[in-house]
Amino acid sequence: MTENELLELLRENPAKAFRQLVERYQHKVINTCYRFVADKNDAEDIAQETFVEIYRSLDAFRKESNLSTWIYRIAVSKSLDFIRKRNRKKRKALFSYFFGLDNNLQEIPAPSSSNPDIELEQRERSMVLQKALDSLPKNQSVAFILSKYDGLNNKEIADIIKTSVPSVEALIHRARTNLKKKLYKYYENLL
Repeated sequence: MTENELLELLRENPAKAFRQLVERYQHKVINTCYRFVADKNDAEDIAQETFVEIYRSLDAFRKESNLSTWIYRIAVSKSLDFIRKRNRKKRKALFSYFFGLDNNLQEIPAPSSSNPDIELEQRERSMVLQKALDSLPKNQSVAFILSKYDGLNNKEIADIIKTSVPSVEALIHRARTNLKKKLYKYYENLL
């Protein structure tokens, strides 16, 4: 079923068509959200919020872009909103900790791998990369994630973030350059 056929079915039989829309895009939306938040449960929650927003906004979709582009745009927006909220909560928790307002300690889960050294090293690499991605300007981070992790082409990315293809190319180039610098500095300090 093409996107246009799916859109037509959404107008005729919203419940049936929406189920098909979710089945078609659920995996891609969860993966996109995961690239931003790096937590499976959070990504699934954000994906659910994304589909709720899609359902509420179907009448607002004006076919100026592809349906998939519109869905990605909503997923990216929801992911960035989540990150902003999470960062606010972290600042509040840090403030509470320093001023003795919250003395609850969280339990650290045991590793699930049989080799803790390997799991720790993988987790550390992932955290270093995520920290480097988080330190990039948002537009660079979004363009890089959509390109390298989700495999979207520059035209699709341009449609999602509402910019030109040359701007996307420049954003990805700057992101790659900045990541190389940040990761080089990190690994250079380890040696």
